Amino acid sequence: MRQETDYVTHHIQKIIGFFAAMRDFAQHLEKQECKVVYYKLDDNKNTQNLTENLSLLIKEHNIQKFEYQLPDEYRLDQQLSTFCKDLDIETDVYSTEHFYTKRQDLATFFKGKKQFLMENFYRDMRKKHDILMVAGQPEGGKWNYDKSNRNKWKGEHDIPTYKYYKNDVEDIVKMLETEDIKTIGKFDTKTFSYPINRTQALDQLKYFCEELLIHFGDYQDAMHTDQVYLFHSRLSFALNLKIVSPKNVVDTVLNYWRKHGEDINISQVEGFIRQILGWREYMRGMYWALMPEYKSLNHLENTNKLPEFFWTGNTKMNCLKQAITNSLDNGYAHHIQRLMVTGNFALLAQINPDDVDAWYLGIYVDAIEWVQLPNTRGMSQFADGGKIATKPYVSSGSYISKMSNYCDNCYYNKKDKLGEKACPFNSLYWNFLDDKRPQLSNNFRMGMMYSLLDKMDNEQLKSIKDRAQQIIKNPDNF
Repeated sequence: MRQETDYVTHHIQKIIGFFAAMRDFAQHLEKQECKVVYYKLDDNKNTQNLTENLSLLIKEHNIQKFEYQLPDEYRLDQQLSTFCKDLDIETDVYSTEHFYTKRQDLATFFKGKKQFLMENFYRDMRKKHDILMVAGQPEGGKWNYDKSNRNKWKGEHDIPTYKYYKNDVEDIVKMLETEDIKTIGKFDTKTFSYPINRTQALDQLKYFCEELLIHFGDYQDAMHTDQVYLFHSRLSFALNLKIVSPKNVVDTVLNYWRKHGEDINISQVEGFIRQILGWREYMRGMYWALMPEYKSLNHLENTNKLPEFFWTGNTKMNCLKQAITNSLDNGYAHHIQRLMVTGNFALLAQINPDDVDAWYLGIYVDAIEWVQLPNTRGMSQFADGGKIATKPYVSSGSYISKMSNYCDNCYYNKKDKLGEKACPFNSLYWNFLDDKRPQLSNNFRMGMMYSLLDKMDNEQLKSIKDRAQQIIKNPDNF
């Protein structure tokens, strides 16, 4: 429906993937002798609006009861809820089975608490579902191996060839062109490489266990110019598309590890499970606990426009060039590229979170608002004032250098704060801290950095801020 293709400008691979999966699922149901009515985007009957299409189907087929599964986006939830109130037939709604938790479980868990800490929620989930637990204690003696998940990849472990699928989507591509659907990003072949059905998703999960899990945790935060995916599973699209469940993924990884534990360290497994059982469920819970007000929060009062290079990758800052180009080419970037490269720059440049949200929601194949919004507006942009993250995730060029080889061949010098070739992240970082002092100086996790800022020479700080303003006013020149 145009309702869904047009509410934000999506990556072309995202739209292709959703339509390909829908068509594959329709064919699967028909083979099971289910009665299926499937409107393609260009069907004459398609009104391009969800509830108008439903009204036509109810009338055409004389439907006496309308049942649906709870959607994962607030806007669709409101649309369907309003629609059902106006119907003169019986209606019913069912919770999705593709999460460990129900919508309001997290809000209930944190009721009466001032801070919604993911770690507390994650530990409770581990206990509740008996995952990596032994006699009520965390297996291996630690709840969290995050400190073991921060290694820089220097080529010391070979990365296997990535798993690709050759899904024929030529018909969908032609339809998008005929219907003049506005998209971003690239799609240079006739085949779609991500899984579009359960069989392919399980195959990719198997491949992850056999080839990538062994080093996933060690390098999950690493970035490299020669390796787009490193040891990441690339299962987020399949998970968010609901062609494989998180429980299925977690159980498969655990079972594989039980059989091959002598070769795979627990830190690899815990690091992966934390992303799904912890962060994924936590973000969904936060979304439903805080919507709809959450979508308009702008605690830091950032108002600048997103630079043009976010849509092209044309910038001399190599880290941004790499992360954005990968995103445009593949509809993909892993969590550190999103958080500490593109998100880091957007926050330091004080970009309006509405612009940042629209970019993240559109450019990634796995981006659906329930997971994108809290990750972007909360975790990345700190626009919620700390409801999700206890501090802003900002850094100078030193962190990017620590976790990647992006700085090695960059036009800019990662160590310099001033000068034509000084890394823009460095001046932007100190300028950000100074500009946002009223909102951040009392944050206990920012105390050390404000102590360093207070010791900085006034003239040096002025020069740094002047440099930062040049970047903020004309980011596409850098």
